[in-house]
Amino acid sequence: MDIQKPYLLFLGDAADSLAAKVAQGIHDWRPENVVGQLRLKNCNADLGLQDMNIPAAVEAGAKTLVVGVANRGGVISDLWIEVLQQALLDGLDLAAGLHNKLADVPQLRAAADRLGRKLFDVRHPTGVFPVASGIKRSGKRLLTVGTDCSCGKMYTSLAIEKEMRSRGINVDFRATGQTGILITGAGVSIDAVVSDFISGAVETLTPENDSDHWDVIEGQGSLFHASFAGVTLGLIHGAQPDALILCHEPTRTHMRGLPTYSLPEIGECMEANLKAAQLTNPNVKFAGISVNTSKLSIPESNKFLEETENRFGMVTVDPVRQGVSRIVEGLL
Repeated sequence: MDIQKPYLLFLGDAADSLAAKVAQGIHDWRPENVVGQLRLKNCNADLGLQDMNIPAAVEAGAKTLVVGVANRGGVISDLWIEVLQQALLDGLDLAAGLHNKLADVPQLRAAADRLGRKLFDVRHPTGVFPVASGIKRSGKRLLTVGTDCSCGKMYTSLAIEKEMRSRGINVDFRATGQTGILITGAGVSIDAVVSDFISGAVETLTPENDSDHWDVIEGQGSLFHASFAGVTLGLIHGAQPDALILCHEPTRTHMRGLPTYSLPEIGECMEANLKAAQLTNPNVKFAGISVNTSKLSIPESNKFLEETENRFGMVTVDPVRQGVSRIVEGLL
């Protein structure tokens, strides 16, 4: 996909900051590609960017309006369509990573065809993938896994890739979700792949490579999330990881979107992920724990990280507050 930059990030009527994680990820990792944000009246997310209407964004050089909202179910809200149509009329392409396709909205499809604009549905793979073989591949692979959804797997993966690259390591970030694809321009949205081919798609995304090359693979979902565990398992098997990093958010009282399901205990989660990963790589090991402590004070964060590291005998960091250099040093 050749998505034209820079972007105007559309936050719509996002219920909270997590609902706008797509836009947040783009802003965090490729700020040079963003001119501003567009929010509707009831939006509860704010990236701290300049609020712009569409004409102002076009004047600032925007080429594409990116739907930066990842709402439950990945639907295109009826409240957004008028704004998206206006973006097409004013000269912008549209890009989104939702389950619903921009191209399936008649008004948008008709306007894009009439005006010669492009619609990019990055969640929907265009390739054909094989059934996984499980055959051992050369090269090294790291996969982030989590106790829950939206707990830092993409951020941790990107931070590790950046730290490795800064040390001259041969490394690539492999995007498996819509935000990662919008950040890097390549990848496969694993949760939109037919279930029989999830592992094969990941094998295709992370093929054989040089012995010193690392693929840092973005994790998805959680083995303990009743809605998305199937995607997570297929991703683990196809990744054939040499190293796993567990991602965790310690203040949650239940799985995201599932109030009747409590969060798994860290050790229990690590054991389950290790057991699953051993199917395609018997030598897989955990190489660290990444904790999102943004809702804890600095003293609370330091205490939690120290206690967790001592408990599991494993490097434990907050990738935002402390960076991931200790994890990378352990890998090397």
